[in-house]
Amino acid sequence: MRSRTAWQALTDRGFLVTAWPWRATAYLLTGTLAGALELVLLSTALTLGIVLGIVLVGVPLLLALGLCGLPVAAAERRRLRLVDLEPAPGPHRDPERPGFWPWLRTRYREQATWRDLAFTLLSAAVLWPVELAALVTGLAVPAALLTAPAIMAADPDGELRLLKTWTLTSAWQAWVILPLGVLSLLVGMYLVTVVAAARGALTRLLLVAPREPELTERVDELTRSRARLVDAFEAERRRIERDLHDGAQQRLVALTMTLGLARTTTGRETGELVDKAHAEARLALDELRELIRGIHPKLLTDRGLPAAVDELAGRSPVPVKAELDLLGRLPEPVESALYFAVCEALANVAKHSAATTAWVTAGRDGDRVTVEIGDDGVGGAAAARGTGLAGLVDRISVVGGTLDLYSPPGGPTLVRLEVPCGPIDRSA
Repeated sequence: MRSRTAWQALTDRGFLVTAWPWRATAYLLTGTLAGALELVLLSTALTLGIVLGIVLVGVPLLLALGLCGLPVAAAERRRLRLVDLEPAPGPHRDPERPGFWPWLRTRYREQATWRDLAFTLLSAAVLWPVELAALVTGLAVPAALLTAPAIMAADPDGELRLLKTWTLTSAWQAWVILPLGVLSLLVGMYLVTVVAAARGALTRLLLVAPREPELTERVDELTRSRARLVDAFEAERRRIERDLHDGAQQRLVALTMTLGLARTTTGRETGELVDKAHAEARLALDELRELIRGIHPKLLTDRGLPAAVDELAGRSPVPVKAELDLLGRLPEPVESALYFAVCEALANVAKHSAATTAWVTAGRDGDRVTVEIGDDGVGGAAAARGTGLAGLVDRISVVGGTLDLYSPPGGPTLVRLEVPCGPIDRSA
């Protein structure tokens, strides 16, 4: 099985001929450079903040230092791909409302922000010297041993002070230590990869893996979402009962009465009553068809999400361009959740956005399906509880998905849905 992390690669037989040692080297090298730069920038900013704090000018700078871990952590999660191919999503929550101040309050209140800051300080003070030491021990020492013969050959009568420990005075001495250089290089490759793997595991632990309070909060939010969905389903059941009672049932009662009258009449009046009954039957069928479409569209069951969303786009009062590149059928719960989420999002576009056009796109990246619904409307939407978008969050969270919202005042609005799913059925 193909290795997904540097830890797994260490157990492979052909580890030394794979790309993992070089990936580990690049990870430690970029980490050393980043850590040294972070140390310089943090020291400079802290000094300026303290000096200028005397005249209160440096106070905002000192406060801003609390957020300096955010860009560092974001870069570290991207850099983690060098030694860990598993997804590394950020642990930060989306603010309840758009705008700078809601974002700032959310960041200062969540634990993930302070873990990012702690990791940044750890990287600037401790981690990059350790990475540098691993690079020197694992690569610089073997390189010095391996290049000794070439250096002595260039100056046969000279002396070479090797690693500030050994003095070589002849070429044969340099060739004698060549096997030692090869052996040290092989050992160094393992050393560099072990340090890089440990560094990556620490990064995932602090910057990616959710903490216990965050897990509890997510479980609570999922519980609230399920409770809201139960309420929504109960309201939907009552709506279906009401629609059946007030619509199709009344028409079927009228149809029965009309047919009953037709049985007791003769002549031309009988034909008129049969025609009326036929019209009532057609209206009852139309109402039942609309009702069934609202419960679970037959098109979604028969042809999948792309066809069902195309049909939704055709019925939308706002022109919608749909491009869903899925190449097969998704698992039924995922298809259903995404369909009704798109349906609700397009309904919100029609009701609130004042948009002239909208679009729906979908694609798959690995084990995740991403759907985006956008419009060119007035923007200003918020995913806070009590708005129309809360239903979207509830539907997606039930299948383990997430919702991201970008909707500045003045537009445009973009709703991004990401849902994990299993293998696509390409036979469909």
